[in-house]
Amino acid sequence: MMTKNAYFAGGCFWCIAPAFSSAEGVRNVTAGYSGGEEERPAYEEVKAQKTGHRESVRVEYDPSAVSYEALLDLFLGQVDPFDGEGQFIDRGHSYTLAVYPENESERKAAEKKIRALEERAGKKVFVSVEDFRSFWTAEEEHQDYYLKHPEEYQRELEISGRTTPPSGGNADRRK
Repeated sequence: MMTKNAYFAGGCFWCIAPAFSSAEGVRNVTAGYSGGEEERPAYEEVKAQKTGHRESVRVEYDPSAVSYEALLDLFLGQVDPFDGEGQFIDRGHSYTLAVYPENESERKAAEKKIRALEERAGKKVFVSVEDFRSFWTAEEEHQDYYLKHPEEYQRELEISGRTTPPSGGNADRRK
């Protein structure tokens, strides 16, 4: 079986990883950092906005079972694409939205989805589309956080406001 990777920054990586993990065709989801120049960034540095990285996820998927476009739809359904300052209670650059395409086809797909959402909503979408440069795996404590700490994870969802549909994305988002 051939697999591919897709990279998304959707605010708190703890909060978006479960939606991808449960999607058909997804083999693995890894929390990490993308978008900055610094090598081997650490959670506390990224969270404190000391790097140019965003909290991100690497989604390893089977393209014969799920398309990149379907992953983009899932991503957009998990976030508030109209918030350019972060996501929910998490504020600052490291919590802003981005898609990191690995090739021109992925770039065009992401740009098309963003344009369509802007046209449908009649307002600007704040999802940066940036060429993939690197992905640094986050510390082990951040991997599968929702499974390791279900009560804390649920509290994070409730406190952050992620248990209600965001203004704009897909209304049928997974929790």
